Amino acid sequence: MTKEEMTDLIIASKKAKGLTWETIAKKVNLGQTWVTSACFGMNSTSKEVAKGLCEILELGDDVCTTLQEFSHKSWDKTIPQDPVVYRFYEIVGVYGDTIKETIAEKFGDGIMSAIDFSIDIDKQEDPKGDRVVITLNGKFLKYTSW
Repeated sequence: MTKEEMTDLIIASKKAKGLTWETIAKKVNLGQTWVTSACFGMNSTSKEVAKGLCEILELGDDVCTTLQEFSHKSWDKTIPQDPVVYRFYEIVGVYGDTIKETIAEKFGDGIMSAIDFSIDIDKQEDPKGDRVVITLNGKFLKYTSW
């Protein structure tokens, strides 16, 4: 089974059961964004987590095995058409150099880890229109010389 086939089965079961990613994540005691990413094939899970997800979603051993396989973090390199995803491309295009420069001034020469990393997505109610609050939290990794 491919990660794409696994994801299709997970999404179909999630929809059929009327579950949210938040509910699923709480049942396996992990973060919603990480669980969703794993179910989309971008992270691998432990055997325990895979079994828990498959139990909740009533999916078979093939899905359980595929959830545990190491992911190949690859995506289509064309500019996305979905407006939500496109906005992140736009944000990085407009603010990427500013983010890099600010990190360099505050931490030195290095990068923010996407491995030792978390992301939280929250809703902030506002009378002028609700706000999307996204927090990226990654360990700073200093470049080294050798």
